[in-house]
Amino acid sequence: MAQLIKLQDYVSRYETDLYKYPSQFVRLKKQQWEKMKQHWENGALPPVTPIMKDEVPEEEGNSMKEKLFSLFKKKGAQEEEQSSSIQLNDDEIEIEMDSHQDISTEEELKVSFLDLLFDFQLRWASSTIMEKSYVDNSYHYDERLRYLLQRFPDNIFVMYNPVLRIKQAPVELETILITPTGIWCLTFLEFEEGTAYIGSGERFWLKKWGDVETKVLNPLIGLRRMESILHQIIQYEGVELPIYKGVISRNGYIDYPQAPVGIQFLDKRYHNEWFQQQRSSSSPIKSVQLKAAQAIMEYCETTSFRRLQWEEQTVGSDENQQ
Repeated sequence: MAQLIKLQDYVSRYETDLYKYPSQFVRLKKQQWEKMKQHWENGALPPVTPIMKDEVPEEEGNSMKEKLFSLFKKKGAQEEEQSSSIQLNDDEIEIEMDSHQDISTEEELKVSFLDLLFDFQLRWASSTIMEKSYVDNSYHYDERLRYLLQRFPDNIFVMYNPVLRIKQAPVELETILITPTGIWCLTFLEFEEGTAYIGSGERFWLKKWGDVETKVLNPLIGLRRMESILHQIIQYEGVELPIYKGVISRNGYIDYPQAPVGIQFLDKRYHNEWFQQQRSSSSPIKSVQLKAAQAIMEYCETTSFRRLQWEEQTVGSDENQQ
């Protein structure tokens, strides 16, 4: 499962320690899958935890302060779920499935597990122990985001609609995949099934679906801008990692007779081959990959608010000093 390191301008666990969380996520995911599979094979899925709160337990005196500042290493920080729960602990990911869920095959178990991890990743990509961001509810049902996270391997980092600050101005990009061997700038061109797109160097492309012809914005405009920004960032940071550009249309066809060099058109005919290439990569997460992700993350915007318990702690400290 690919790792969502940045979502729009939300605060992310990965931006607090990008060199720690990727390997930790891989390890914890493996542990929890083995645990869940064992429960399922024994015919005893763990029961649902009725209430789980993303709050710090109340404690008194110095123990409260110690608890807060060592929260990553101790149990705490939990979130509420209805039929399943994943604790926001740094030392473990606790996944609990509905014991009444009807799962008859291992494949169905994998699907349920990935769905739980998807929700967990959205939380990691929108919160830290100290801060949270308001998440647009549409991301929970975003098919493209699920495709990127659930079908690509652990060694790929995903930035989805990240907002970067370039020359004092916010710039929202599209999809960035940071792999051990390169950076992919991706844009999606997907409407009705079987749609044909006629590419050109103009501002608009022709979109044909049945007898209906309309215009769509040339996807290469945003793609080139994204590539240009990322190229400047990694070049400035001295990162040697190639940048690739791709237009994805899983349910349509792209026809561009005199297409520019350096852009891959991953339509219904060619997408699966490219997709399998990305999935088959067994390379571990590399230092140059982490360096590239860190360099880009430095330019990312973050909009968040401090969690209530941290605000209360800050207020209490200020009052004690007065």
